[in-house]
Amino acid sequence: MLGNFSYSNPTKLYFGEESLSFLNEELPKYGDKVLLVYGGGSIKQTGLYDEIMQILAENGKQVFEDAGVMPNPTVEKLTEGCQIAKDNDVDFILAVGGGSVCDYAKAVSASAFCEEDPWEKYFIRKEAVDNPIIPLGCVLTMVGTGSEMNGGSVITNTTTTQKIGRVFGEDVFPKFSILNPVLTYTVPKQQMVAGFFDIMSHILEQYFSNEDDNTSDYIMEGLLKSLIHSSKIALENPTDYEARSNIMWTATWALNTLVAKGKSTDWMVHMIGQSIGAYTDATHGMTLSAISLPYYRLILPAGLAKFKRYAINVWGVNPEGKTDEQVALEGLSEMEHYMRTLGLVLNIKELGATPDMLEGIVAGSFITKGGYKVLTKEDIMSVLIESMNQ
Repeated sequence: MLGNFSYSNPTKLYFGEESLSFLNEELPKYGDKVLLVYGGGSIKQTGLYDEIMQILAENGKQVFEDAGVMPNPTVEKLTEGCQIAKDNDVDFILAVGGGSVCDYAKAVSASAFCEEDPWEKYFIRKEAVDNPIIPLGCVLTMVGTGSEMNGGSVITNTTTTQKIGRVFGEDVFPKFSILNPVLTYTVPKQQMVAGFFDIMSHILEQYFSNEDDNTSDYIMEGLLKSLIHSSKIALENPTDYEARSNIMWTATWALNTLVAKGKSTDWMVHMIGQSIGAYTDATHGMTLSAISLPYYRLILPAGLAKFKRYAINVWGVNPEGKTDEQVALEGLSEMEHYMRTLGLVLNIKELGATPDMLEGIVAGSFITKGGYKVLTKEDIMSVLIESMNQ
């Protein structure tokens, strides 16, 4: 393990088929005014909305609603949510939905009482939160982002064509999150598999860094093997509880900051993917799948030892009689086969990206320095072009 670090995660998790009942334990800890945040209305179709409203009523809560959170929450939506929270002086935010809803709720939590433009202050300048923060909790209905147990939030500015993530401190982490795998059963197939790859990408962004003998890498290899195994089962039977529960648990541990400890971490795939999303409004997980293979082929020579280990320990590649490079490339071939089996998008053209967007996508991709290769703008362009030709 490299470096010196501390670890703390203040989010309490309630997991399982009966986990929603634990709202009755958590709600009395907060004030009476609750902002209920959710997306396009699927929670009403499934009956979850009525169930939660009943629990809120039984706990004497006055409810204000902030509905219509889109898959890539915008600055305009953030402004709207902050106004609702501020006008009604809400005491608590309850986010019900997938990662975008949770991400958005955290942005509202940190921004509602900000006296400046929160986009400029918290997402562009990334300054510390120095205003009152509204506590929040999450009821998860889709897995992938890990937003239920971290301080991350991603907001899109359609005017400037920017999609930017901000990792807030522990005071913006959800106070609790409710994880019932059954609530994920109704997610459409394309959103389900996009979530699967989002999980994989989160792990790989942290795995492909450093060359030391790091416990975090062993944990990540186990998480990857579990994800690959369970996702294949869930693809055939979306209501297989064991598979869906394993995937939900893996998603949380992939991005609750644990496996990043002792690591430098990369995140370049996410930086490019978010820029693609800013231009196309495409599903986040698909923006990652479309550029992952070109990116990893590009950096493979610089991290050859880890890519060889990945091929052997995660994909079961037999190294006998092969060069390190052959082993590493075979691992990426196995990964590509898996991705195609899931039905993931591998070409950014399928997401709506056009050649005239490429310069803007490159310009909007923040360059990170924690991976095996610090990319140039030309490198990013080559990744995008290769994706278009896949």
